[in-house]
Amino acid sequence: MSETNTQVLLKQRPVGAVQERHFEVVHKPVPVTGPGQICVRNHYLSLDPYMRGRMSDAKSYAQPVAIGDVMVGGTVGEVVESRHPDFKAGDAVLGYFGWQLFGVSDGTGITKIEKGDLPLSAYLGVLGMPGVTAYIGLMDIGHPKAGETVVVSAASGAVGSVVGQIAKLQGCRAVGIAGGERKCRYVTEELGLDACVDYKAGSLSENLQKAIPDGVDVYFDNVGGPIFDAVLDRMNPFGRIPVCGMISQYNAVEPYAVKKMHNVLIQRLTIRGFIVSDHAARWVDALTDIENWLRQGRLKFRESITEGLENAPAAFIGLLSGKNFGKQLIKLI
Repeated sequence: MSETNTQVLLKQRPVGAVQERHFEVVHKPVPVTGPGQICVRNHYLSLDPYMRGRMSDAKSYAQPVAIGDVMVGGTVGEVVESRHPDFKAGDAVLGYFGWQLFGVSDGTGITKIEKGDLPLSAYLGVLGMPGVTAYIGLMDIGHPKAGETVVVSAASGAVGSVVGQIAKLQGCRAVGIAGGERKCRYVTEELGLDACVDYKAGSLSENLQKAIPDGVDVYFDNVGGPIFDAVLDRMNPFGRIPVCGMISQYNAVEPYAVKKMHNVLIQRLTIRGFIVSDHAARWVDALTDIENWLRQGRLKFRESITEGLENAPAAFIGLLSGKNFGKQLIKLI
């Protein structure tokens, strides 16, 4: 195989904001396919907020990326060589090969994708981990009921956009929180949510009160920080809060201290953090429902696509500051 395997490695552990100097782009030979293995040429790489945690060696739910190792990440691509009985050249596959053009696997954790009318990239977003995260967090932890109010932060993002739409499908009033007028227009006009609060416009508490005068029954939190506090002030008794992410805090040297925790007691709230990989038994149900809604035209998605693996560090930095619109992907081919 004449191509080289471009990789992005973790060069340094960031303290505070991630910078491009924390990564290193290298070019190596394409890995050799051994007995019982497949070699995959990746077409798209998923960029996700959890990757910031993997750059740190602080205690977490998953092992950090070692210095000098390829950055972790989900990928979709095509089998270019197979010495495995269950795969053949040309198969489209979902894997976890990380920030590189080629990967070799014994098939563990690799899922075949039936080629159809849905784009391959969707299996890293709405039909992948972000979509399943939205489904499980809302349905299994938020337990939305028709007529209730669901609020979701990062409402134009890969997870939040699906949360808001599923809430509407469950008969709820859905309100998004997003950064900027353009994103808020997308949330209401394209995704169909009932309202969207622009946290960058100032007067967050007042604007939340206007958008959700009857309070919040379910808050799907993707951001943490002051937005979490502001929504805590609007929670109804026995409200549920699935905590999916805290992207506003991932670069913080001194994490934000929540000031409104007394509301947890006063309103008898349930707050539960979750990691989607802990819910493997629910993935099939989630993906079945999501695919049906997509084919029925009841669920929409948007992608931000950056071309070229060498541009992944800059795109990831942009993701952490909210520059992406929908699911952030790197196109590799």
